[in-house]
Amino acid sequence: MDEAADTPSVILASAALLLRQRTFEDVSYLELAEQAGVSERTIYRRFPTRSHLLEALARWIEAEHFPLPDFRTADEFREAVRARFRAYDAEPAYAFVAARGSALSPTGDDSAAPITEAIVAMIDATAPSLNRRDARRAAASLRYFASPMFWARMRTGFEMSADDTYGVFDLAVRRVLPAATEANRAA
Repeated sequence: MDEAADTPSVILASAALLLRQRTFEDVSYLELAEQAGVSERTIYRRFPTRSHLLEALARWIEAEHFPLPDFRTADEFREAVRARFRAYDAEPAYAFVAARGSALSPTGDDSAAPITEAIVAMIDATAPSLNRRDARRAAASLRYFASPMFWARMRTGFEMSADDTYGVFDLAVRRVLPAATEANRAA
Protein backbone atom coordinates (compact mmCIF):
# COMPACT_ATOMS: atom_id res chain seq x y z
CA MET A 1 0.00 0.00 0.00
CA ASP A 2 1.24 3.51 -0.81
CA GLU A 3 2.14 5.36 2.41
CA ALA A 4 0.73 8.57 0.87
CA ALA A 5 -2.73 7.05 1.30
CA ASP A 6 -4.49 7.64 4.59
CA THR A 7 -3.41 4.32 6.08
CA PRO A 8 -5.28 4.66 9.41
CA SER A 9 -8.55 5.38 7.57
CA VAL A 10 -8.01 2.40 5.27
CA ILE A 11 -7.39 0.18 8.29
CA LEU A 12 -10.47 1.48 10.11
CA ALA A 13 -12.69 1.13 7.03
CA SER A 14 -11.42 -2.44 6.64
CA ALA A 15 -12.15 -3.16 10.30
CA ALA A 16 -15.67 -1.83 9.82
CA LEU A 17 -16.16 -4.15 6.84
CA LEU A 18 -14.99 -7.12 8.91
CA LEU A 19 -17.43 -6.13 11.66
CA ARG A 20 -20.26 -6.84 9.25
CA GLN A 21 -19.19 -10.50 9.37
CA ARG A 22 -18.17 -11.02 13.03
CA THR A 23 -17.53 -9.36 16.37
CA PHE A 24 -14.59 -7.12 17.20
CA GLU A 25 -13.05 -9.85 19.37
CA ASP A 26 -13.07 -12.26 16.43
CA VAL A 27 -11.11 -9.95 14.10
CA SER A 28 -7.35 -10.57 14.24
CA TYR A 29 -4.67 -8.07 13.30
CA LEU A 30 -3.47 -10.46 10.60
CA GLU A 31 -6.95 -10.68 9.08
CA LEU A 32 -7.33 -6.92 9.32
CA ALA A 33 -3.96 -6.41 7.60
CA GLU A 34 -5.01 -8.69 4.73
CA GLN A 35 -8.32 -6.86 4.35
CA ALA A 36 -6.61 -3.43 4.40
CA GLY A 37 -3.79 -4.46 2.07
CA VAL A 38 -1.06 -3.54 4.56
CA SER A 39 1.35 -5.55 6.66
CA GLU A 40 0.42 -6.75 10.11
CA ARG A 41 3.35 -4.67 11.34
CA THR A 42 1.67 -1.54 9.93
CA ILE A 43 -1.46 -2.34 11.93
CA TYR A 44 0.59 -2.69 15.13
CA ARG A 45 2.53 0.49 14.37
CA ARG A 46 -0.69 2.48 13.95
CA PHE A 47 -2.68 0.72 16.70
CA PRO A 48 -0.30 -0.88 19.23
CA THR A 49 -3.09 -2.46 21.29
CA ARG A 50 -6.65 -3.55 20.65
CA SER A 51 -7.74 -0.69 22.91
CA HIS A 52 -6.04 1.78 20.57
CA LEU A 53 -7.78 0.15 17.61
CA LEU A 54 -11.18 0.05 19.32
CA GLU A 55 -10.99 3.69 20.42
CA ALA A 56 -9.99 4.86 16.93
CA LEU A 57 -12.59 2.62 15.31
CA ALA A 58 -15.32 3.98 17.58
CA ARG A 59 -14.43 7.58 16.65
CA TRP A 60 -14.26 6.66 12.96
CA ILE A 61 -17.64 4.88 13.06
CA GLU A 62 -19.26 7.85 14.80
CA ALA A 63 -17.84 10.26 12.22
CA GLU A 64 -18.61 8.10 9.17
CA HIS A 65 -21.88 6.41 10.11
CA PHE A 66 -23.40 8.65 12.75
CA PRO A 67 -22.36 12.22 11.97
CA LEU A 68 -24.01 14.73 14.24
CA PRO A 69 -25.52 17.77 12.53
CA ASP A 70 -24.48 21.18 13.78
CA PHE A 71 -26.53 22.48 16.67
CA ARG A 72 -26.49 25.69 18.63
CA THR A 73 -29.63 25.50 20.73
CA ALA A 74 -31.04 22.92 23.09
CA ASP A 75 -33.88 22.18 20.65
CA GLU A 76 -31.43 21.58 17.78
CA PHE A 77 -29.35 19.39 20.10
CA ARG A 78 -32.35 17.29 21.05
CA GLU A 79 -33.38 16.81 17.41
CA ALA A 80 -29.81 15.87 16.41
CA VAL A 81 -29.68 13.22 19.14
CA ARG A 82 -33.11 11.87 18.20
CA ALA A 83 -31.87 11.35 14.63
CA ARG A 84 -28.65 9.78 15.93
CA PHE A 85 -30.51 7.29 18.15
CA ARG A 86 -32.60 6.27 15.15
CA ALA A 87 -29.40 5.80 13.14
CA TYR A 88 -28.04 3.61 15.95
CA ASP A 89 -31.17 1.46 15.74
CA ALA A 90 -30.63 1.14 11.97
CA GLU A 91 -26.98 -0.03 12.37
CA PRO A 92 -26.76 -1.57 15.84
CA ALA A 93 -23.52 -3.51 15.22
CA TYR A 94 -21.66 -0.27 14.53
CA ALA A 95 -23.43 1.50 17.38
CA PHE A 96 -22.35 -1.18 19.85
CA VAL A 97 -18.73 -0.87 18.71
CA ALA A 98 -18.96 2.91 19.10
CA ALA A 99 -20.42 2.38 22.58
CA ARG A 100 -17.61 0.03 23.60
CA GLY A 101 -14.98 2.38 22.24
CA SER A 102 -16.44 5.36 24.06
CA ALA A 103 -16.31 3.44 27.34
CA LEU A 104 -12.53 3.01 27.16
CA SER A 105 -10.07 5.23 28.97
CA PRO A 106 -8.45 7.44 26.33
CA THR A 107 -5.30 5.91 24.86
CA GLY A 108 -4.05 8.97 22.98
CA ASP A 109 -3.83 12.71 23.08
CA ASP A 110 -6.85 13.25 20.86
CA SER A 111 -8.79 16.41 21.44
CA ALA A 112 -12.35 16.34 22.72
CA ALA A 113 -14.91 14.69 20.48
CA PRO A 114 -16.78 17.13 18.22
CA ILE A 115 -20.03 16.49 20.09
CA THR A 116 -18.37 17.50 23.36
CA GLU A 117 -17.10 20.73 21.84
CA ALA A 118 -20.55 21.47 20.41
CA ILE A 119 -22.24 20.81 23.77
CA VAL A 120 -19.80 23.12 25.56
CA ALA A 121 -20.46 25.84 22.96
CA MET A 122 -24.22 25.39 23.42
CA ILE A 123 -23.89 25.67 27.19
CA ASP A 124 -21.66 28.74 26.84
CA ALA A 125 -24.36 30.36 24.70
CA THR A 126 -27.16 29.30 27.06
CA ALA A 127 -25.38 30.26 30.29
CA PRO A 128 -22.42 32.51 29.37
CA SER A 129 -21.43 33.43 32.93
CA LEU A 130 -21.59 29.87 34.26
CA ASN A 131 -18.28 28.91 35.85
CA ARG A 132 -16.11 26.48 33.87
CA ARG A 133 -16.42 23.66 36.41
CA ASP A 134 -20.23 23.64 36.33
CA ALA A 135 -20.25 24.05 32.54
CA ARG A 136 -17.97 21.01 32.20
CA ARG A 137 -20.18 19.01 34.56
CA ALA A 138 -23.30 19.88 32.58
CA ALA A 139 -21.51 19.08 29.31
CA ALA A 140 -20.33 15.70 30.66
CA SER A 141 -23.88 14.80 31.70
CA LEU A 142 -25.34 15.78 28.35
CA ARG A 143 -22.54 13.99 26.47
CA TYR A 144 -23.30 10.77 28.33
CA PHE A 145 -27.04 10.94 27.65
CA ALA A 146 -26.34 11.58 23.94
CA SER A 147 -23.76 8.79 23.67
CA PRO A 148 -23.89 5.42 21.97
CA MET A 149 -23.14 3.95 25.43
CA PHE A 150 -26.41 5.35 26.81
CA TRP A 151 -28.30 4.10 23.75
CA ALA A 152 -26.72 0.63 24.12
CA ARG A 153 -27.60 0.42 27.82
CA MET A 154 -31.19 1.41 27.19
CA ARG A 155 -31.48 -1.01 24.28
CA THR A 156 -29.94 -4.04 25.99
CA GLY A 157 -30.96 -3.36 29.58
CA PHE A 158 -34.52 -2.20 28.98
CA GLU A 159 -35.16 -3.24 25.37
CA MET A 160 -35.95 0.37 24.51
CA SER A 161 -36.29 1.63 20.95
CA ALA A 162 -34.56 4.76 19.70
CA ASP A 163 -37.68 6.81 20.39
CA ASP A 164 -38.04 5.39 23.92
CA THR A 165 -34.37 6.11 24.59
CA TYR A 166 -34.83 9.59 23.21
CA GLY A 167 -37.65 10.14 25.73
CA VAL A 168 -35.27 9.39 28.61
CA PHE A 169 -32.57 11.54 26.99
CA ASP A 170 -35.02 14.42 26.55
CA LEU A 171 -36.03 14.25 30.21
CA ALA A 172 -32.36 14.44 31.23
CA VAL A 173 -31.69 17.41 28.94
CA ARG A 174 -34.71 19.25 30.27
CA ARG A 175 -33.33 18.79 33.80
CA VAL A 176 -29.62 19.44 33.19
CA LEU A 177 -29.92 22.61 31.08
CA PRO A 178 -32.28 24.45 33.45
CA ALA A 179 -30.05 23.47 36.38
CA ALA A 180 -27.06 24.96 34.54
CA THR A 181 -29.08 28.08 33.75
CA GLU A 182 -30.15 28.39 37.41
CA ALA A 183 -26.53 28.01 38.54
CA ASN A 184 -25.65 30.71 35.98
CA ARG A 185 -28.23 33.11 37.45
CA ALA A 186 -27.04 32.43 41.01
CA ALA A 187 -23.44 33.23 40.03
